[in-house]
Formats: sequence, C-alpha cells, structure tokens
Amino acid sequence: MRCTKYILLLVVISVSSAVCSQNPQVKVKGNTKYQIEFIQAGAYSVGEYLPLIRGKRVGIVANNTSLINQTHLADSLLSLGVNVVKVFGPEHGFRGDQPDGKEINNAKDPKTGLDVVSLYGNQKKPTKEEMLNIDIMIFDIQDVGARFYTYISTLTYVMEACAENNVSLIVLDRPNPNGYYVDGPLLEPAYASFVGLHPVPIVYGMTIGEYATMVNGEKWLSEGKACNLQVIKCTGYTHNSRYQLPVKPSPNLQDMEAVYLYPSLCLFEGTVMSVGRGTATPFKVIGHPLYLSGSYDFTPYPIKGVSENPPFNGQLCYGNYLGSAAELIRADGHIYLSWLLIAYKVMSANLKGDFFGSYFDKLAGTASLREQVIAGKSEEEIRTSWQPGLQQFKQTRKKYLLYEDFE
Repeated sequence: MRCTKYILLLVVISVSSAVCSQNPQVKVKGNTKYQIEFIQAGAYSVGEYLPLIRGKRVGIVANNTSLINQTHLADSLLSLGVNVVKVFGPEHGFRGDQPDGKEINNAKDPKTGLDVVSLYGNQKKPTKEEMLNIDIMIFDIQDVGARFYTYISTLTYVMEACAENNVSLIVLDRPNPNGYYVDGPLLEPAYASFVGLHPVPIVYGMTIGEYATMVNGEKWLSEGKACNLQVIKCTGYTHNSRYQLPVKPSPNLQDMEAVYLYPSLCLFEGTVMSVGRGTATPFKVIGHPLYLSGSYDFTPYPIKGVSENPPFNGQLCYGNYLGSAAELIRADGHIYLSWLLIAYKVMSANLKGDFFGSYFDKLAGTASLREQVIAGKSEEEIRTSWQPGLQQFKQTRKKYLLYEDFE
C-alpha cells in the first residue's frame, strides 16, 4: 500500500508538471521572433532527481520562486516522503516575504515545522553544525542573471559549505531571463563583496546551474575546493530565449520590465538617486528631490514586506519613468549607461556633495566606471573599455554552458 501511494503521488506530480509547465516562450534572435518553445525548469524533472535523494537526509536552499507549478519544492518533496531535515533561506527569506535589506533570523517554517536557517543576516554561509545530519543539499532559486543579485553569492557559500562537510549538492536549474547577453565591467578582486564575489561581468549570460559549474571548475571556492555537484537541467531553454518569469523573483522586481531594467538601474543604488523603492514601480524609475529636469515624479512610502525604509521616505522626487525602455533592452541585450551619465551631469549642477557613494564601486565591481563617469567619458568610450575583459570572460564561460548559446 505504501509503495502504491508513493507511485501515485509521483505520477500526479509528474503529470501535472508536464501539463502545467507547457508555458509557451518566444525564442528571439536579434529582433526577430522565430519560434514558440516550451521551457521547463529543472525542478519539474522530479523523476530525474528523486532517485538521488531517496533515503537521504536532505537540506533545501529555496525561496518563493522554488515552485513546481504552484507548490513549493519543500512541500512537494515532503508529500513524496522525502526526508527533508532542514531548509535554508536567502535574502528575502525562505518564503520570499521579507523586505529589502532586512536581516533575517533563524526560525521555524510555520507551514512545515522545519527549522529554517537564515543565510542573510549575521552569517551568509551554513556552519559546520548546521550541515550536520545532511547527506545531500538541493539548491533551487530563480536567478535574474545580474552579478549583484545576491542569490549567486548565497550559492557560492552553500557550495563551500558542502565541499567542506562532504555533502553533495544538486542544483535544480532555472532559465535566466537575462541570459541572452553578456555585458558590463568585470569584477576586480579588490571589490569583492556579497554583491559580487567572482570575476564576472555585471550580466554574465548563464543559468544558475551553469554558474555553479563555473565556480567549481574555475576553483573559486575557498582553498580551491570543489563540491560534489550535479545540475538538473532545464528543458526547452537556450540562451536565445526570452524567458518570462512565472513569479516575481524578489519583492522589488515585480514584473518583467523591472527584471530587464535591473542590470542597468541597480547601479543607481550606489548613488544619491532613488530607483523607486517604496513605490508601485521599483526599478522602473529613477529620481531625487533635486533632479529638477525630469518628466516624472513619485513619493516613496514604506511598503510592508517590500520596502519598509525606502530612500527619500515621504519626499517628492523628480526623475524619469523608464519602464517603456525595457523592451529596448529585451531586444538589444546590453546595459544602458546613458541614464547614469545624464543623471550625473544634472545632479552635479544641483547637488551639494558627492553623487557617488562608496557602495557604487562594489556594485560596479571596479572603481573605473565611477572614474570614467566623473571624467566625462562617453557611453561608447566606457563600453569599449569593457571589451577585453568581456572577451576573456566569454572564453571562460563557453566551457561551462549547458544550453545552446546566443553566439
């Protein structure tokens, strides 16, 4: 009876996954739409990884994006009788319901009763004690393909913990919505931080599974260690895909326009400007109370669970609405610097103090971009300076691709 119940549960999940995952996505080459494809994340391939975890003590690194259809991965595995012993939550928490910047404490998951270890607070890496009684770890989080999006840093620290404690790691791969181009300056080691650990450009054009294989292969883990890694691949995905996320990846990336704009606009978080946190349009606007040449205005206010202490809380900000430009990025595939260059010129005339904060160099991964903007370099000149590093990175990247490339 137990065996029959187990098989029925597996059939139900597998069949519903096959039906509901028929999510049509438009594949794009250049500006030409040429094929409708069906893309499915690795988490849906339950039959591929269930034999690897059956009878094992399993840890899960996950958040609100870790879904099989509308069911959280942890809930799905528990319903299949998998021995999930502990879960780990990144920035914004295990269920993705914590606001930006909030340090998160360890807790109990109210739905499952499992211990939740926070990897966004006083510690970013699982400790030896927290890895006890775990035989295998599963990592399943939707990435957006920008170096400063902290989930890839969490991935690195989890890989290190697995390598140090002889725990195998399965990455359930998910498509990268910004995986169709590579752009931006490479991170220099002096500027490594939680918003950028490794020498990759701002947009690296890899899925999180491909990124994990690169971290392993390039020996970027501490002491050059490597973890026992297996990637469960996506189906139907290529780097020509323009994957539409079925769920918002974090509280302030609320739609695909924000996801496409994020690699360009996150740099503003290292300046005096607001990117619309505390409004209905985060990462779709830029503004400041003294940005008097803008055509748009907004007033940030606290939003529970999203942005509870936004910059310029209650102050009227002037600036620009950039949501309509997301389609250009979707088609062209590159970071837009013109907004940053214009904002610096406008604010330099109105601002008493520095436009850039110390955080900017960490986001950029280098001091060069800030210095180039201050020196009045054009977007073309700045972009040209990136090319040697980008060409070098692309050669490294090719070794680890699991899907057809855009080049």
